[in-house]
Amino acid sequence: MKYYLALLVGLCFSITSYSQSSLYQTGRQQSVDRQLDLMDKQLFSASLYDAERLLAELPTGPQAQASELNWAISAVQLGRPDGVGAMKAYLTAHKGHPSTAIAATLLGDHFFYKKKYTEAIAAYALVPTRILRAELRAEVLFKLGYSHFLLKNYAQAAQYLDQVKALSLPISADALYYSGYIALEQGNTDQAIKDLSEAEKSPFYAAKVPFLLTGLYYQQGVYAKAIAYASPLLASGQPLEQKELIHLYLAEAHYASKDFLKASLQYEAFVLSKQGELSREEAYKAGISFFEVKDYAKATDYLKVAASGVAVDPIGQAASYYLGHAYVQVANYPFAATSFQTAAGASFHPQLQEEALFNLAKIQLQRGNFQLGVNSLDSYLDSYPKGKNFNEAEALLSDALINSTDYLRAMEQMDKLRSKSPRIQQAYQKVAYYQAMMYYRDKKYEQALSMLSKSQSYPSSKDLLAETYFWQGEIYSVQGALEDAKVAYAAAIKGTSATSSFALKAQYGLGYAQFNTQVYDKAADNFQAYLDGLGSTKVQNGEDALLRLGDCQYVQKKFDQAAATFLQAIEEGNAGSDYAYYQLAVVYNYQNKNEAAQEKLSQLIQSFPNSNYLEEALYQRGQVYLEELRYPEATKAFSELITSKPNSPFLPFALEGRAVANFSQQRYAETVADYKLILDNHPSSDNAETALKGLQEALSLQDNSEEFGEYLQAYKKANPDAGTVQALEYESATSLYLAKKFQQSAKAFENYLRAYPESGQKNEVLYFAADSYLQMGEESKSRDLFILLEKQPPSSYRVKALQQLGKMELAKGNFSEALVYLEPIVQQTRSRLEEAEVIQGILAAHFGLGNHAEAITSADQLIALGDVMPGMVSMARLVKGKSQRALGKNAEAEDSFGFLIQEYTTEEAAEALLLLAQHYQEKGDFVGSNELIFDYSEGFSGFDYWYGHMFLLLADNYIQLDEEFQAKATLQSILEQSTSAAVKEKAAAVLKTLN
Repeated sequence: MKYYLALLVGLCFSITSYSQSSLYQTGRQQSVDRQLDLMDKQLFSASLYDAERLLAELPTGPQAQASELNWAISAVQLGRPDGVGAMKAYLTAHKGHPSTAIAATLLGDHFFYKKKYTEAIAAYALVPTRILRAELRAEVLFKLGYSHFLLKNYAQAAQYLDQVKALSLPISADALYYSGYIALEQGNTDQAIKDLSEAEKSPFYAAKVPFLLTGLYYQQGVYAKAIAYASPLLASGQPLEQKELIHLYLAEAHYASKDFLKASLQYEAFVLSKQGELSREEAYKAGISFFEVKDYAKATDYLKVAASGVAVDPIGQAASYYLGHAYVQVANYPFAATSFQTAAGASFHPQLQEEALFNLAKIQLQRGNFQLGVNSLDSYLDSYPKGKNFNEAEALLSDALINSTDYLRAMEQMDKLRSKSPRIQQAYQKVAYYQAMMYYRDKKYEQALSMLSKSQSYPSSKDLLAETYFWQGEIYSVQGALEDAKVAYAAAIKGTSATSSFALKAQYGLGYAQFNTQVYDKAADNFQAYLDGLGSTKVQNGEDALLRLGDCQYVQKKFDQAAATFLQAIEEGNAGSDYAYYQLAVVYNYQNKNEAAQEKLSQLIQSFPNSNYLEEALYQRGQVYLEELRYPEATKAFSELITSKPNSPFLPFALEGRAVANFSQQRYAETVADYKLILDNHPSSDNAETALKGLQEALSLQDNSEEFGEYLQAYKKANPDAGTVQALEYESATSLYLAKKFQQSAKAFENYLRAYPESGQKNEVLYFAADSYLQMGEESKSRDLFILLEKQPPSSYRVKALQQLGKMELAKGNFSEALVYLEPIVQQTRSRLEEAEVIQGILAAHFGLGNHAEAITSADQLIALGDVMPGMVSMARLVKGKSQRALGKNAEAEDSFGFLIQEYTTEEAAEALLLLAQHYQEKGDFVGSNELIFDYSEGFSGFDYWYGHMFLLLADNYIQLDEEFQAKATLQSILEQSTSAAVKEKAAAVLKTLN
């Protein structure tokens, strides 16, 4: 302000110079001077007052003009509403007068500092700058240029700023700076660099210009110049404005120059400044820089930022591709896989897409995800038949197929090959064998036989070839084709060394096939060879083989050998010791060593009260006494069986034995009573005719023959005379049943029952008829017949009927009713298979009722029986684990699930893996849950429902770990790969919430 007032004083001299003496005499010039002095002291109110007073006294003249200007200036400075108007009035009234230069300048400044740049420009335009000193003229011109600059009138601004630049005054630096900025905005980088370089020489702009100049050099593409200019400035440590942008420009320049080490350092410096964020493109370049200098951990930090986005774009695809490679280098293979998968799913960079798909396949194979790897390789080969990785992909695919669990697809892929190398032939042999085992597990025996034949077509491995023959023998045995089974078992034995495990198993199987076809001498040879191969340890089926060897020796009447064999089984604690005791007693009986026989029978009865052979032992004990003519002991022994086992199938024979003993003791009334019991309660039993004849004889001795007629008619009714016709009808119906013509067999059996309602084969016929309807899907009729059979006397078919009724109730969810049928028959089962099926039903019922403790007990019973049925043990272990978990026994449940996962590749093991991973998640161990899935899930990729839910759980874990990118990629993979509609629906829903 003082600067302008000093100038104003000079100008006022020109207004009042005509009569200075008289002015001072009158005091008017003195008043004008005082006004100036007051304004200089910023006492604008006083100056305004003096100017008003002088104007009132002297409205015209030089002093009045000076006071008018002073009044206008003071009014503007005081912010009076009439100040601007007074100033404009002065400028209009005294246009051309030198004082208007200062008036217009002051008016322009008034608007300029209030940021009213349009009004400021208009005021400054009235300033006759030619009469102003250079400094003032430069300031007015700069303010004109700056006002136009702020209004973005760059062309007009440049006209004024160029004039200031030419004056070489301190303010010229300001003009150079803004002139350079205008050139920068207009794209005239050469001019911008020139002006800003000059402005930088000013201390004020030394810190402001560098980031602009660095950016200009970068935009010009003269990266070396940008680096040469900015690097020393940063190294000097001098204060610099927007230093972070200099780091960023240098990073970009180094990146463009492929100096990735320096680029990475500058990108990191920018980020550490915390003054801004990198764009996705800049983050991509930073990631690539760290990638190139092998700092892969830092590379992932930047590349995953560049890869993030609602949808994949060109930057996202490239970032995902290199992110995958970076994750590989830090051994984070799951994240690498999802990154490559994202890159392979976009087509902005075709070459990267191809490479990503190939790398995705390789990393999936490396992680053991063979199925996913096969899918990716298959996709690569289809999409890029001329790709540079085609040959390697084809070789990898061949290797992967060997390890794939999708065996049918693997075989299909190998069948496409025009020629099969030895390695492919070896893979084909294995894959066909593995698929055969899956069919065998699912009881699809015909398909399993077909696959075993295909495996045999490429006999690369003799041991594996022997295995295929062994399993053919097993299937033929299950189907009852025992002659075919013999051929297969023999081929297995011949095709490998005698000590191999499958040769031993085949000898055991061949022994059974020969045993069941009554070729006992050869069966004995094979059972003995099997036992010799096992040595001292009776693992696998050694205990059973020893018992069958004894049976063969017994049937061949090699009684000494048979006795020694059964005695060996007893001494070794054989699981079938109860049977050994019984058979040893039978052998002793044949050798007339009845005392020894009775001893073994007594040991069986006392030591094995729950044995399946208890009833036979009780009956046999009576028979031995009967043979020795020890009738009282025989009567007592038979009575014990009749009293303790009223539902025993031996009951009619025990009654007959007791009747014979009583008859021999001339106790005819008791004899008659026992024979009547047989004819009344068991009219169709095998000994009914014998009972009828015995009754006739006993009644005759009692002079009561007339009573016999009634029993004779009842017997004829129960056993019609047309035995030949009856046998033919029975055989015809049975043939239809065995041929699986169930509709015809059901009708035939029902006709048979109507014609012979009390046939000796009634139990068998009822069962076959019921099963025929069951096979036809007519469960109601089947159930009625099974219930009818339940009411018949005890027999093996009655046990089977109760088992079927239990299965029906299980299927309906009537678990309590199922237990009513199943629990009573556990001790009546005649084979390990039948026992396993019944216990399996009991297990399902207890688990369905929530009886978890009982379910665990049943599961342990099944596990102890071994894999009598394919998949039975894995099912039992799964239910046991679930029950333990339901009871809160989490540690035990983890053990059950863990054992199942490590030892089995069944669907039950797949469910166990999911349950165990969920348990880890529930504990908050999300990383542990993920690792469990990564380590074990590949073996269960064939079970898509469970496999898909594992990866849904994996995605949920990623969400909990704030790894949203991985979660999205995992869910997208599920949508692309899963074949389960339920899994895909859940994945889509979660992905929608994330997006």
